[in-house]
Amino acid sequence: MAGATAGNAGNAGNKALGQRFLELVDDHDVDELCGLITDDWTMWGGPPALPRGPEGLRTLFATFGSVLQSWVIDDVIAEGDRVVVRATNTCEQDEFLGIPATGIAQLFTATFTHRVAGGRIAETWRNADDLGRLLQLGATFVAPASAPGGPTPSITASR
Repeated sequence: MAGATAGNAGNAGNKALGQRFLELVDDHDVDELCGLITDDWTMWGGPPALPRGPEGLRTLFATFGSVLQSWVIDDVIAEGDRVVVRATNTCEQDEFLGIPATGIAQLFTATFTHRVAGGRIAETWRNADDLGRLLQLGATFVAPASAPGGPTPSITASR
C-alpha cells in the first residue's frame, strides 16, 4: 500500500507540472518554462529540427510571432512518468503555417503528453488540430496532378 501512496503523490506532482507548463505557455513566460524542462528536452510534433532543451523552447516561441491566446485545460491525467494534458485554445495571431491570420480567432484542441524525469519535463509529444486551424483561416488544399514522387500538395488561403 505504501507504494500506491508514493505513486499517487508522484502522479499528483506530475499533474501539477503538466498543468503549470500549459499555464506558462498561456502566459508566454519562456523563462519560467525553461525552468520546468530538462537541458535535453525534446518536443515531438512541433516544428521540424527544433533544438533540444531551453534553446528549443525559445526557438519554438519565436515561431509564434504575435499571438493572443487563451488555453483552457480540459483534462490532466498522470500515470508513472507520463502526464497528459488535453486542452482547448482560442487564439489569434498574425499568421499560421504561412496563412495570414490577423483578425481571425481560431478555436482548436490539443493534447500534450509529457515524460517527466527528475521532476522536470524531458519530452513533450504534441498533437493539435492544426488542419482545423488552417481550414478556419480559409486555407484550401490542392492535390498534385502528377504521380507519386511528384510535387507536393500546396496550401493557399482563399479569403
